[in-house]
Amino acid sequence: MPQTRIVVVGSANMDLVATAPALPRPGETVLGTDFVMVAGGKGANQAVAAVRAGASCAFLGAIGSDSFGVTLRARITAAGVDTSRLRVTYGTSGVALVMVSADGENAIVVSPGANASMTGLTEDERSLVRAADVLVAQLEIPVETVTEAALAARDAGTRVVLNAAPARPLPAELLAATDLLVVNEGEAHALTGRGSD
Repeated sequence: MPQTRIVVVGSANMDLVATAPALPRPGETVLGTDFVMVAGGKGANQAVAAVRAGASCAFLGAIGSDSFGVTLRARITAAGVDTSRLRVTYGTSGVALVMVSADGENAIVVSPGANASMTGLTEDERSLVRAADVLVAQLEIPVETVTEAALAARDAGTRVVLNAAPARPLPAELLAATDLLVVNEGEAHALTGRGSD
């Protein structure tokens, strides 16, 4: 049986994760207990998960020209993802600053960096999307690019899976081109205006 061909259009971030007994209050400095630097971003994570699930996967996204970009490309490629079309933008890569307390609470600030520059698809990128079995996307890059990719996929009969996170209003044409919408309770409420009751 041939491998499923997946294209992920999305974000790549360097996650800087610090743990501490408690999260700092405004203006407070706390002494941490641990620190890790992890390749992340919803798009990169989805691409790596696709490969681990046995699919072949190409990743369309953008990294910065900084050292984080070098590390992101190396780690995503090492996971078996095709990064040959990964864009490099002059400036910073996407970064997530994550603080985690001993009881599991967290506070996160995401700076999109190069992810914000992922605007428009080239003809080569559209061709890759059209040749895939499945397009996977989320909303950590400009929604216009996600919509463009979804429409290219829809025209070619490629299945479209959209993880609508972070939650935001979606263009009707994007929703119409989506085969499978993946949301949590909060995201579902943001899209529909309906609560869980």
